[in-house]
This record gives sequence, C-alpha cells and structure tokens, in this order.
Amino acid sequence: MGDFFIEIDELRGRLGCSGAPMIFDVRRRAAFDSDDRVIPTAHWRDHGQVDEWAVSLPPGTPVVVYCVHGHQVSQAAVAALRARNVPARALRHGFEGWRESGAATILKDARPAQREEGGPSRWVTSIEPGLDRIACSWFLRRFVDKEAQICFVGADQVEASAVELDAVAFGVTGVACGRNGDGCSFDAFLDRFGIDDTVLVELARIVRGAETGQLEPAPESAGLLALSRGISALASSDHEALKRGFLLYDALYAWRRSESERA
Repeated sequence: MGDFFIEIDELRGRLGCSGAPMIFDVRRRAAFDSDDRVIPTAHWRDHGQVDEWAVSLPPGTPVVVYCVHGHQVSQAAVAALRARNVPARALRHGFEGWRESGAATILKDARPAQREEGGPSRWVTSIEPGLDRIACSWFLRRFVDKEAQICFVGADQVEASAVELDAVAFGVTGVACGRNGDGCSFDAFLDRFGIDDTVLVELARIVRGAETGQLEPAPESAGLLALSRGISALASSDHEALKRGFLLYDALYAWRRSESERA
C-alpha cells in the first residue's frame, strides 16, 4: 500500500532527531487508559474526531498514528487525515508490535497534563542554561513533547514560577527533575519517564561525567564539556543556546545509536 504504513524500524530510526514526525496514539480510550506506556512524544487523540483535532496541525507536518495492532482504528484515522491533506501514515503492527520489537516507550503519566486540548506541555528552569539543562530540554522535545515550551527565570524563582506558569520545574536543586546526589537532572528525567532506551542510558553517562566533572568513566565527556562551554559563549540568548545545543545532542544520540547497531 505504498507509503500508507510506516515500519517500526523506520519510525524508531527517526526518533531523537529534529525530523521526527508528530505521533498520535489513537487507541480506543479503554485500551489507552489500561496501558501505562506510549511511544515517545505521542499524545492521545480520538480517532473518530479527526476533523476536530487535525485543524491545529502545522501544515505539511508528517504525522504517524498508531492503535493497538495497526488495524482499522489507526487506518481509519490515517484515511481521515489524508482526506484533509495531512501527510499521515499508520504504524504497521501498532503499539503491540512496537513494544514487542523492544523499541523505546515512556510512562505516559509522567508527563504533565496538557494545559488545553492539543496544547504543549510547559517546563521552567533557570536562565543561562548549561550542559545538563540543555540536555534535559533536548530530551523533552525529542522524547516527551515535540512542542514543549521551555521557560527561563532566575534560579531563585524557578519553583515559584512553575506554580505561576502551571509548569514543571527542572534543573535546580530540590525539585523532582533536578540534580540530586551523584546524578544530574538528565538522570532524573530518564528515571521519571522510565524510558527503556539503551542509547539514552549511554548518553546519560556522558552527560553525567561532563556535568559533574568526573570525566574518566566516559572519554566523550571532556569533549561534550568543551563544546557546551563554547555554545554558552556563542549564544546570545537562552533559546539560541537550546537551538545550538540540540544540534549537538542530535549528533551524539545518532552516533551512539549507530555504534549500538553495529555492535
């Protein structure tokens, strides 16, 4: 059926980079509610209400939808999306095929509730993001919510601003997604979302070494530290630092994944 379906390996290969499609979980509500996991960045939508939620999709954005097994529910959603000229594809074999293949999933309830239907999640951290907080922001956009809003305030106002902004605080001491003990905030995010991705575990080791100054366990940590300091020196704003840093983490993730596939 041509490009109507996307294969599991193709979608897995596109996660963790800027070109990943928007992903929607269209399992029937009972099936969705009974499962604690979703594919990274996926948000639930009612497959019978495509006309209501498709209007908010950015024009031309590639979309992937999945149901339990890739049968009538996801295929009906794709048909309706394509009728609206949305470049949508159904995940062949659905969520169960994805899970059985060993591809990464995340805990769906670890994400904050959407502030409005279809709206992005919101996260807040301190200004002048360094290595660890850029890594966390990259993780949020690549594995949690492609449209996540990252907000910056003074370090002493992060927790209070999280309340005002209806956001989740991260990257500062004392918050759930902060640096605690010998770990870093990136570790806290992987724990929170329970993501079962060995490549991210390896990346976390590199980030941890660079952030804590313990460079011996991962020789790549020294290079990451130097490049991160260069990004901070070049960036004229916090959001520019994220833009530059995301390219770095895209490359690191792609490298670790290719090394893992060759092993």
